[in-house]
Amino acid sequence: MTNLNELIIPAARQGEIEVLQELILRNADVNYCDLKGYTPLIIACYNNQIEAAKLLIAANANLNAADEGENTALMGVSFKGYTSIAELLIKHGADLDLQHGNGGTALMFAAMFGRNEILKLLLESGANKNIRDNKGQDAMELAALQGNEAGLRLLQASGY
Repeated sequence: MTNLNELIIPAARQGEIEVLQELILRNADVNYCDLKGYTPLIIACYNNQIEAAKLLIAANANLNAADEGENTALMGVSFKGYTSIAELLIKHGADLDLQHGNGGTALMFAAMFGRNEILKLLLESGANKNIRDNKGQDAMELAALQGNEAGLRLLQASGY
């Protein structure tokens, strides 16, 4: 017999809503982790599958679960630039200030990779601008290092 938990991550990756609904109905673990620590919610978010993310959140997926590198779904969408999913995660209470293995936060990812819509959203939602990574750098310094002028202006306008 197939382990239902092993089916939930591929279904989340592909945004297969009907499959996810059936798996949830059959009590598959919405917080199941694969060998890299990915949960269905992390995978759905990393693959821009907003409907799958909504379904998993409604089924009580852990918003703040982290993979083996200590990256959360919010960090992943802040890196990739998926604003709608960032809004969804924040609306449902994702922790804005968790740090991954090197001390980076979702705000730092948004600043560093020029995801300025998400940067603005995180700032407006109360993300801590003063957190520093393991190298001692904060979001402002990371934006400056990457030449993210618009991000620098957003950070400065937020009272940085």
